[in-house]
This record gives sequence, structure tokens and C-alpha cells, in this order.
Amino acid sequence: MKLVKLLSLAILIIAAGCGPRKPVLHIYTWADYVDPDLVAAFEAANSCRVSIDTFDSNEAMYAKLKAGGAEYDLVLPSSYQIALLRSQQMIQPFDQSLLPNVNQNVDSDYIRFASDPTLEYAIPYAMTFTGIAYRTDKLDPIDASWSVFTNSALRGKCTLLADMRETIGAALKANGYDINSTDPAEIETAAATVIEWKRNIAKFENEQYKTGLASGEFILTHGYNCDVLQVQEDCPDIDFVLPQEGFSFTFDEFVIPVAAPNPLLAHAFIDFMYQANSAAANIAYICSLMPVKTAYPLLDEELRNSPVIFISPAELDTHGQVIQEVGEALPLYTRAWDKIKATK
Repeated sequence: MKLVKLLSLAILIIAAGCGPRKPVLHIYTWADYVDPDLVAAFEAANSCRVSIDTFDSNEAMYAKLKAGGAEYDLVLPSSYQIALLRSQQMIQPFDQSLLPNVNQNVDSDYIRFASDPTLEYAIPYAMTFTGIAYRTDKLDPIDASWSVFTNSALRGKCTLLADMRETIGAALKANGYDINSTDPAEIETAAATVIEWKRNIAKFENEQYKTGLASGEFILTHGYNCDVLQVQEDCPDIDFVLPQEGFSFTFDEFVIPVAAPNPLLAHAFIDFMYQANSAAANIAYICSLMPVKTAYPLLDEELRNSPVIFISPAELDTHGQVIQEVGEALPLYTRAWDKIKATK
């Protein structure tokens, strides 16, 4: 009798463990790019789990998706990748009826800079700007110019982004060219400029430059405003400038892969992030502009007045430029990047 009771109890325990599993929302994004408290709140509100994988470049992201190595529900590529993903039928359109917060709260002043202002295939997540960060306790105020990377006195103490389009784009702007140039001669000139800069840098780096800047290992870095502002919270002796020759900016945008297992949950997450309270908390966490106009009044004064988060649309029109997909000219960039990396 005791054995029967024990077996019955075991069966009940096993049966309880075989109940419906929580759905899992799989997200593929940049590192440290969403407030974990918001993730936990979304999980609780939707009885689900959120699994986040990270990439460190758009090219790595694209290669993984193209190879079919994983099935994600949400991916956050930069704007210039959207046209490529769409042309290759790798992403699906949104159901606007599932996105009431997006349609009500999106900021039209900034949405025009996104890859898809109609929000049909991509919805802006956050806007980032690329410039120059430096340690104010170790350097005198620098010229807001890409030419600072030619300073041999900084050899071994500076870094450039390990991002083909960002770094070649910076060199294109330094030479007075369009950041999306398709002219072979201009791209070759930009590559020569990066090679000149390379003589002074410690390495090309997308992630460790942040900790290196904080520790003083690096005193001048090419980087993203959001990364630098996060480091500034613990190390105030850091400044960030936008080069006078021009700078790149982009939206990282929500897209849903065509084979996403949970597209409805993906829509729910996007709409959750477009709630005013969610967006305000996330802006404070990632130190980047989310184009959610109802969130702005909820921000503290320092964030709301930050000149490297809320750059005016007029300034973006004058000095900023969005990196865009360059179509058949892409091999020119790839060859230039290979040459840059191979040059000692």
C-alpha cells in the first residue's frame, strides 16, 4: 500500500511538471541594450520567458541569420541592414493592429530618419551617434575632428570601432565625402586614411573600449554615445564630442524574422517598450534616445537636456548622416576593410 501511494505521488509530481511550458521570446541584439528590470516585468505580465543573445556587429548578425543558425523572434539590426534583410525576404511585415502604443507614441520628428518611416517592416528602437570619447583628466580638450587619430603622441592609447561601415564612414567624412559613397576612388582614399590612423591605435574594438576607457588603458576612442554615457556614470572624467567634419547616426530597429516562432509575443514586446514608463526607464538605462514622445516628460532633467542624447533634428540634418545600404558597392567596402586589416 505504501508503495502504491509513493507511485501515485510520483505520478502526480511528474504530471505537474509536464504542464504547459511558458513561451519563450528569443531576441538577438547588441550587448547591454535593454533594461533587465523591463525584461522581468514583461515576462511577468505575459507569463513568458525572454532569452537574449548578443552580437557585436551588423555583419556578424546578418551572417548568423543568413546561415539559418538560430530562430529568433526579434532582431535589432542598424538601419542600413534593413533594406538588405527586406530584399532577401528575411523579415516579415508588422501587424499594426497589435501595436497601439507604437502608433500613438512614436515621435514623428525623428521617425523620418529611420529606414522605414511607414513602420511596415522595421520599428525604431534607439538612435545612436558615433563620435570621439576621451579622458579629460589625461588629455587637454581635443579638437572635435577625426584628425585627432593622426596624433602619434597617442600611439597605443586609442581605439577605432571594429565596424567596417562606421570606421570607413568616419574616414569618408574626414575627407569631405559622403558617408555612403559608392565612388571607388573615394573609398580607396578613406581606406588610406584609416590605415594612417591604424598606426596609432591599440586595436579595432567594439566592446572592450568601454572598460579600457574607464580604466585609463585607452584615453581616446571612437565609439557610440550610449556606450560612453554609460561609462561616464562611473567615470566622470570622460567627454564625448561629435566631429565637425560630420558624424554617423543610426537607428537600431526592431524586425521580426520571417520564420519567427512567436511573432505575436514579438509584437507584444515592442508595444510594451513603447509605453511611456517603459521607454523612459529604458532611455535612462541605455543612455540612448528612443523616439517615444510620451516618455520625454518622465525623464530627469539631466537626461532630457543631454546634448549627446537629444540632438536636434536640425543638427542631424546639418552635420549627421545615416549609414545606408550601398548595394552593388558593398564589395568595394569589403575589399577596403580587408586591406585595412591586412596592413601592418
